[in-house]
Amino acid sequence: MNDLLSLIVHHGYIVICLVVFAEAIGVPVPGALALVAGGAAVASGRLYGPAAALFAVIAMLLADSLLYFLGSYTGWTILKFMCRISIDPETCVLRAAESFYKRGRPTLLIAKFIPGVSTLAAPLAGSMKMPFFQFLGLDFLGVTAYALVYGAVGFIFRDFVASIINGFRAAGHAVEMVIIVAVFAFIAYRLSLFWKHRGDRVVPRVQVAALAAKLKAEGAAKIVLADVRSHGYYSAGAVRIPGAIRIEPNNLSTEIKTFPRNKDMYLYCTCRSEATSASVAHLLRQDGFNAFVIVGGLAAWRRAGNPLEHVPETDVVHLPTFSR
Repeated sequence: MNDLLSLIVHHGYIVICLVVFAEAIGVPVPGALALVAGGAAVASGRLYGPAAALFAVIAMLLADSLLYFLGSYTGWTILKFMCRISIDPETCVLRAAESFYKRGRPTLLIAKFIPGVSTLAAPLAGSMKMPFFQFLGLDFLGVTAYALVYGAVGFIFRDFVASIINGFRAAGHAVEMVIIVAVFAFIAYRLSLFWKHRGDRVVPRVQVAALAAKLKAEGAAKIVLADVRSHGYYSAGAVRIPGAIRIEPNNLSTEIKTFPRNKDMYLYCTCRSEATSASVAHLLRQDGFNAFVIVGGLAAWRRAGNPLEHVPETDVVHLPTFSR
C-alpha cells in the first residue's frame, strides 16, 4: 500500500489507469487499493479528483469491452476457460451460463465489487449476446460506482489510510500469521475435496485399446458409450466417439431412468484425471449400473487414431442469450 501510494503521488493518473485496467482483465493486482490511494492523493492536492475518476472509469471500460468482444467471438469456449479452476469443470459450464442469464443485467451494476465476478461478467455478457451498448451503459454505471466509492473512501479517510500504512509496517509478524493460516485453510479445503471425491478413484478404468478391441469383437450393440461433457455440446463443430449417447451431468438424476441396466457403460470426458466421468460412473455404480471410465477420455481416443463423428445438430446445445 505504501509503495502504491508513492507511485500514485509521483506518477499520477497513469498508475491508477494501469492498475485498474490490469485488475479488470483478470490480473491479480489491487485495483480497489489503487482507487483508495488515488482518493487520498486527491485529498492531499496531488491529483485532480474528476480527472482521476474519469481516467479510472475509461480504463475499466476499455478492459471490460475487450473481454466482452472476447466473449462474443469465443462463445461457449470462454465458459470452459473460466471453469478450468473447478475440480469438476464439465459440470460448472451450464450452471454458470444459466445463473448469469437470470441475473446478468443487475450483476453488471455490482460486479466490480465481487471478486471473480468482476472478470467473469463482461465475457459472459458478450458470449450470451447482450447488446453491446446495453452492456456498455450498465457497465459504465457499475465501474463509475466502483471508482467513486473507493476513491471517496481514500478522500474522506486520508489520515486513516496513512495510519493503515504505518500499521502494516508494524504488523509484519501478524501478516505472516495471516498468510500461514490462509495456506493451511487452502490445504484443508483441498483435502475436503479429496475426501468428497474419494469414491471416484475406485471406479474401474479401461484403456482405449482394450475398448476398441471389445467394440471390434463384439460390436457396439452390447455396450453403452456415454459422453459426459457439458461444454462438448455447445459447438456445432464438436465431435464424439461414434454411437455415444450424451449424459448431462447436471441432469443425471432424471436421465438415469432411461439407461439400460443389462449393458456395460463406458464413460468419457475431457477434464483432468477423468474427473467428471469418474464422478458420474461412481454415482451410476451406486445405483446398480456396471459403469467404467475410459482412461484419457476423448483425447486418448483421438490420439489412438480411432474414428470420430460430428455431434448431430439436433444434439447441439445453444446457450441462453439475451435478446437484442
